[in-house]
Amino acid sequence: MKAIFIGASNTAIMTAEFLLKRNHEVIIIEIDKEKIDMISNELDCGFLHGDGSKPSLLRETNPEETDVLFCLTGHDQTNIIASLVGRSLGFKKVVTKIEDPSFEHICVELALTATIIPSRTIGRHLADMFEGRDSFEISTMFRYGASTFSFVAQEKHVGTIQDLALSGDSRVICIYRKEKLILPEENERIELNDEVIIITHQNNLETLNAQLDLAVNDKPDDSKK
Repeated sequence: MKAIFIGASNTAIMTAEFLLKRNHEVIIIEIDKEKIDMISNELDCGFLHGDGSKPSLLRETNPEETDVLFCLTGHDQTNIIASLVGRSLGFKKVVTKIEDPSFEHICVELALTATIIPSRTIGRHLADMFEGRDSFEISTMFRYGASTFSFVAQEKHVGTIQDLALSGDSRVICIYRKEKLILPEENERIELNDEVIIITHQNNLETLNAQLDLAVNDKPDDSKK
């Protein structure tokens, strides 16, 4: 398998090391030439020097032959832009790293479904350790093609869950509304700006995106908040 990393951050380097040990192909795109020179002695992988959010540079990595594009620079805005560019170029999966949780809602609106917030993940893990609880590995919960899909409800989505007319193998598992968790019944109503979480098979992700009409340029109507 082949992975492309935008940004030679500590997270990117550590992940690349694991992938290389498992005999996967890795290419790292980094704008800082000195950093490339430094880590090229440690990692036996490909490197590209330049701005990874530029379409011309990303095309050089052959998006159609790449399994995952990791956007892991130290700048949230760059990661979001690079993710959108990568998706438009046809990368099969795009992972977006953000440090500022205030950007999470934006990522959901833009249908960047594989968004990670390292500080939150680490913080939750440490809090669980402090209280003597073992963290439950997310990978053990999602198996055999199971995946989650999330979107921010726009005016066209307002109504009951049944009104969404989801296929039989897709279910709304929870709704986040004004910092509250809702475990919905079948007749639960979806309100404007709710974050709706669906569990489905990974093969349904593109169909769901089209069915819910989640175009990148669609925005919630702020006048109705």
